[in-house]
Amino acid sequence: MFRKMRRNKQLMSQEDTIAVMKRCTNGVLACFGDDGYPYAVPLSYVYFNDKIYFHSAKAGHKIDAIFENPKVSFAVIDEDTIVSAEYTTYFRSVIAFGQARMVEGNELKSAFKALVEKYSGDQPEAAKQKEITECTRSYLIAIDVEHITGKEAIEYVRAK
Repeated sequence: MFRKMRRNKQLMSQEDTIAVMKRCTNGVLACFGDDGYPYAVPLSYVYFNDKIYFHSAKAGHKIDAIFENPKVSFAVIDEDTIVSAEYTTYFRSVIAFGQARMVEGNELKSAFKALVEKYSGDQPEAAKQKEITECTRSYLIAIDVEHITGKEAIEYVRAK
């Protein structure tokens, strides 16, 4: 169903791919937008339990697009170093495909806690718990990952 990477020598291991997803702090969500136009939006996320989680306002283009068609892709760029003498960049990136859905029940608390820990782990425990318990202004969305690949510059592959 999903295409194989054309330059498969640059395919990152699953372990390295997941490490990139865990260390990056933002990515770009791509969905089907209005009138047949793609809609891509940068956002903060957490990779937790093999899923991608992010929060969203309860109204707007992003949430409308997800409710209309839950098939999405999500991309992160971990490295992008310009090497001007070679007319290129040395890069490392990941792309995931999956279905987005609203998170509810027990999953909501644990996933939201993971999101809070990633971005506010240095805050007092009471403040973090209050944020987790009282956040009702937004949705928490999960992407159930169906396919994920990482790719890196051939120079990084050769250096291993």
